Amino acid sequence: MMMTQKRFTALLSGLALCLSAAAIAHSQKPAKPARHLEQSTMTQHATGTFDVKLLPLPSDAHGPDSPIGRMSNDKRFHGDLEGSSKGQMLMIGSTVEGSAAYVSIELVTATLHGRSGSFALQHNGTMTRGVGQMAVTVVPDSGTEALQGLVGSLTITIANGVHAYDLAYTLPELP
Repeated sequence: MMMTQKRFTALLSGLALCLSAAAIAHSQKPAKPARHLEQSTMTQHATGTFDVKLLPLPSDAHGPDSPIGRMSNDKRFHGDLEGSSKGQMLMIGSTVEGSAAYVSIELVTATLHGRSGSFALQHNGTMTRGVGQMAVTVVPDSGTEALQGLVGSLTITIANGVHAYDLAYTLPELP
């Protein structure tokens, strides 16, 4: 089962739409903050939109006939989170229509409610015969500078072609 660029793009679009619908239907709970942070922080939300640019990358590990596709993803965040990210995505479709999966890692460099730094996000999404589920989590201990100690999860929605996010997070008070 060769993953052509056209099939990969169509599968990715379908997966994104189904996962978006799943995120809307089943709002994610924020990640539980680390025990030592619980007393000094409250869960906050950062919301806004983002632009994303996806570009196919060679599937170098498995050759041109691989069912595994790979893409770069560059994002620009607007709203409570202002900045950009760069990452990579791996995706695979199955022989069953509407079933696929993806994983992605991205490094976000941004200002979050006035605090600047960087952090990593881990994406994990599956679609089973058109029913999707997705989890996007802040990688533990990945926050730098004023975002050190950031814990949380991100919900992505797509409506009328607009990508939106809701980052539920905790962050220790600055000294």
